[in-house]
Amino acid sequence: MAILPWEKFLLAFGLGWLGVIFHRVFLAPLSRIPGPWYAPFLNTLLVYKELVGQRRVYVHNLHKKYGPVVRLGPNEVSFTSLEALKEIYQSDGSGYNKTEFYNLFRQYGLRTTFSSLSKADHTQMKRYIAGPYANSNIMHPEVLSGIEERATAFIKQCIRFGSAAVDVYILLHCFALDCASLHLFKPHGTKSLEGTDIAIMRELSFDNSRRKKISEYRFPTLSNWRQAACRPATVSLANEFVLVASVKKDVSSHTLAHKLQNSNGAFQNIQIAAECMNHMFAGIDTTGDALCFLMYHLSLPKNFDVQERLIAELTASPSHDIDELQYLEAVVKEGLRCFPPIPMSQLRRVPLNGRRIDGYFIPAGVTVSCQAWSVHQLNEDVFPQGNQFVPERWLDPKAITHMNKCFFSFGLGGRGCTGRNLALAEEKCLLRQVYSRYRTKVASEMRGSSMALSDQAISTRPVDQTCKLVFEPLG
Repeated sequence: MAILPWEKFLLAFGLGWLGVIFHRVFLAPLSRIPGPWYAPFLNTLLVYKELVGQRRVYVHNLHKKYGPVVRLGPNEVSFTSLEALKEIYQSDGSGYNKTEFYNLFRQYGLRTTFSSLSKADHTQMKRYIAGPYANSNIMHPEVLSGIEERATAFIKQCIRFGSAAVDVYILLHCFALDCASLHLFKPHGTKSLEGTDIAIMRELSFDNSRRKKISEYRFPTLSNWRQAACRPATVSLANEFVLVASVKKDVSSHTLAHKLQNSNGAFQNIQIAAECMNHMFAGIDTTGDALCFLMYHLSLPKNFDVQERLIAELTASPSHDIDELQYLEAVVKEGLRCFPPIPMSQLRRVPLNGRRIDGYFIPAGVTVSCQAWSVHQLNEDVFPQGNQFVPERWLDPKAITHMNKCFFSFGLGGRGCTGRNLALAEEKCLLRQVYSRYRTKVASEMRGSSMALSDQAISTRPVDQTCKLVFEPLG
């Protein structure tokens, strides 16, 4: 019986697909890497987890099951080891190039330091923005006094509530926005703690565009069709604010806007605005969310001993520089370790000729990554009881060097977070203002909430974006 042409086609297609499966399962370089059975063929479940905001807990659970190296999909691998951190993010100067995922962070249609994909472009841009974020600049009295003034404004808002519960989620994100915009545009920063610019805070922090952004990354062609068919989005309040503030000529010499306006890079106004917008957007949720989780956990009965030790240090040394307060430093570092505010894996592309990472050869073009929450919890030799909130671990001089090498909350290498020093200063100033005046407790309606440490992998923020604490003045 003769075989029809369409039957020949189906037979050839089936044999070809079987050949692809055989190669991916038994012969391809990634075939040796452990992972779920479906990883060599598709990443459908991974994409679904991204769309519903559960990528972090999904990847974390895979690492708990399969170990420090896990294949997530046909062309993606995740790592948790210190060796992988060094290779991916610190080798070749500043790690591997970023993936197209970072296209989602362009501002006004332009690439910024954060969204530049190649190391060369990033290195060139970072020369112009590094100065304002150097620790010496952050610790300058003019800059630090501005942060302290915003922390005082936070306290004034808490005083208004008296003995009633305070929703610190709102206030902490106002504080983070005000500090970020102050560092960018002083004296033209926002005053959202006083209510003047709170609409900008709500626009940025209550943004719910995650699914849209993930869809743009995973399904670019479909997203382009959708954008072409839809009306252009209206200009946001945040965009308008930055476009106006970034061209003010009377900004302080310590601000990023001043640095870019007066650099030899000859930046156009829209380029300055794009860079500043990226910094403001990044600064509000990272610092606001990290402080929210940290204050919540300090306010739990099981951590009252930590809170009391912090209060004792702050009240005994009220005039000390914030960098001299060792227990405050330990609390902040442990908070960032347990509650890393970056809600994603830091995706990178393997360079030409491939690389060997943690014992496995990874071909060129494969997406590789680490995520801070898993790195901090699953490296038990570096962080014993990694799922526990233990600030005292940062007081051990024998362990701190090794812990710092594995501390990934701000990334590592040349492409690590530029705003690290600013974020640390903001957290320390805010906590000193609060715990030199108050004890805090979780409001009764928050007990048993979704903000437990074990649930934090799902999101970097409370599910309902609410965190109510009671502030009790020190006796």
